[in-house]
Amino acid sequence: MAVATTFPEVLEARHLTKHFGGPRLQGRRPLPAVDDVSLTLRAGYAVALVGESGSGKSTVARLIAQLYPVTQGEVRLHGNRVGVGGWSGRRRYAEKVQIVFQDPFASLNPLHTIRYSLTRALKLHGGVRGLVNAAALEDLLARVHLGPAESFLDRFPHQLSGGQLQRVSIARALAARPEVLIADEPVSMLDVSIRLGILKLLARLKREENLALLYITHDIASARYFADEILVMYRGELVEGGTAEEVTQRPAHPYTRLLIASAPDLARRARGMESLPTVWDTGGLRSREGCRFAVRCPHAMPVCTDRSPQRIELGGGHWARCFLHTPAPA
Repeated sequence: MAVATTFPEVLEARHLTKHFGGPRLQGRRPLPAVDDVSLTLRAGYAVALVGESGSGKSTVARLIAQLYPVTQGEVRLHGNRVGVGGWSGRRRYAEKVQIVFQDPFASLNPLHTIRYSLTRALKLHGGVRGLVNAAALEDLLARVHLGPAESFLDRFPHQLSGGQLQRVSIARALAARPEVLIADEPVSMLDVSIRLGILKLLARLKREENLALLYITHDIASARYFADEILVMYRGELVEGGTAEEVTQRPAHPYTRLLIASAPDLARRARGMESLPTVWDTGGLRSREGCRFAVRCPHAMPVCTDRSPQRIELGGGHWARCFLHTPAPA
């Protein structure tokens, strides 16, 4: 099945590029973190951005949320280019695009109660003026399956568990009535026993509230469970994409295969782990020619170090950047 285009488009990121540093950093050259990333978020549809730590996933999330200025490229909301300027413009954009961060313990002010954090979100973004009634707060907590409300509203963040705090963070994002929700590694700091509950909650919100969801993760197994579409990212660029079923069942890029083989699998362990490349390239994004994965790739060819592979369509919306799927030049 091709990547769904019947879902209405909400947000489009075009050729996002981000460099950090530069002349202000003691004359050092800028450090590229994201290189020419494009993706589309649709209402009622979840896109997973998958890759190992340092691949640039969270930077993409912050670029889309307008927390970082882009070096090149643009973000379009309902076809209109986003230009966030000043407090009022940032607030209007935040009412449409919300982000849930990885660390629930750092997301909420430890000096304020849950009631204060949710009330402030409703007043800033939820169109509520004056006093916020208890029913609005109870409704927010009910939407994230936290109740009874009186058991949570007057607690401080340190009095809640990690899973409860993440639900409060999601409730605070929902207070703005967003169209786009970015979940940046929302379960990676939670106990394994409660991760599934958070993913089910996000899936239900996507379906019932017609949210356009971007799910950032290093766990391709959870991406297959949760997302409709998977984009695989390596060292700042997208290397493969397609439906969750296509990418996980028929991975085309060697890096995607490495991610899948690295996921815990008792059956595979019983019959012996496949040999995986053990060379790790930690040099960051360097201005060199060739495939960035070539130093770790078990299928590397001479052309892989000479030229950068182009995007090759594999059918059904599945694509990859790899010379294994195109004739190598003479």
